[in-house]
Amino acid sequence: MTVWVLKNANVLDADKGVLLPDRHVVIEDNLIREIATSDPVLPRAISVDLRGATLMPGLIDAHVHVTAYAADFGTLASSSSAYVAAQAARILNKMLMRGFTTVRDVGGADFGLARAVEERLFPGPRLLFGGKALSQTGGHGDMRGPGVEAYDSSYTQPGLGVMVDGVAEVRRAARAEVRRGAHHIKFMGGGGAASPTDRLDSDQFSEEEIAAIVEEAAMANLYAVVHAYSARTIERALRLGVRSIEHGNYLDEKTADLLKEKGAYLVPTLVTYRMGSKLGARLGVSPTTLEKLNALVAPGLKAVELAKRKNIPMAYGTDLVGLELHEFQLDEFSIRREVVSAQELLRSATVIGAELIRMEKLVGRVEEGYFADLIAIKGNPLDDITVLERPEDCLVLGMKEGQIFKNVLS
Repeated sequence: MTVWVLKNANVLDADKGVLLPDRHVVIEDNLIREIATSDPVLPRAISVDLRGATLMPGLIDAHVHVTAYAADFGTLASSSSAYVAAQAARILNKMLMRGFTTVRDVGGADFGLARAVEERLFPGPRLLFGGKALSQTGGHGDMRGPGVEAYDSSYTQPGLGVMVDGVAEVRRAARAEVRRGAHHIKFMGGGGAASPTDRLDSDQFSEEEIAAIVEEAAMANLYAVVHAYSARTIERALRLGVRSIEHGNYLDEKTADLLKEKGAYLVPTLVTYRMGSKLGARLGVSPTTLEKLNALVAPGLKAVELAKRKNIPMAYGTDLVGLELHEFQLDEFSIRREVVSAQELLRSATVIGAELIRMEKLVGRVEEGYFADLIAIKGNPLDDITVLERPEDCLVLGMKEGQIFKNVLS
């Protein structure tokens, strides 16, 4: 059993938004065993001096698609599942090296990838998966053009969603994801940018279907996650018991109040619209999708500003697809910083993310008894959040469950 002592660290208290100077953090096995104010005498421990660095919880990205190596979902759907898995391994490894020790996949990843990470077949963040996102015919998970009838219903087809219609079908699909070990159940509650035949302001699934999805998740002690842009889509989902609102770009005052009342979480994903709008044409994104992305940029920032004003808990999410766009995973910090403080951003990517995924007693804080999911950053992210966006220069130590994945200090 390896024992580590991370000495002379400025430990981030993510709840209060303060640094606790000159702490000595003892890691034993996969847990934080002690946080001391004086250097503990542990002769057989491996010591790392973090003087001048900020030690903080590993980051949590609550909205990823780790199998989406291609920005064009047609390419993804026609790919070999073995090739997609290989690309996902590379994507996950890069996420870890950016400082993300936990990610929540909301469409695409499955029990096989999660097991591979858990068994350390390749390095990656802890992977919480929902399997395939549920979509109605013609919904955000239906990537067929208007002239295409054929649909490959095989579950092993490497897309992000599965099409189901009617209460019986959504129940069967939700139960199948529970059987496969899903951590949450995702469904498409409204239109999206990537889908070719729906509109951003459309509602999807009947209220009976949504209620069935929520009930199936709750019966398995899981929770429902919804893709939602319009206020009406968000309102329907909240009223029917959804816990996690993804995107929420057209959130309004009334719906924000309901979100707060219900104790649900908002997961904005501003970086995907900014970078998709900027680079999408070069990456082969269709003109229709580009038009939708452009329409989502400004409302997304306004929704974050409104949620901040209403004190709605917001987790960190990115929703990036395509190898080139995945590289911008950390840029969400700078974009939200236009309306949200650095302290609130750090809570989003740690404490609030942990609460959302129901792991608040295990991750998201540097505390005794928590998993040793830790990153050490050169600089102070409370003063300059952009230090997190330069992991190649500023991330000097990374640890996931007591296992070092990066160390430039010894």
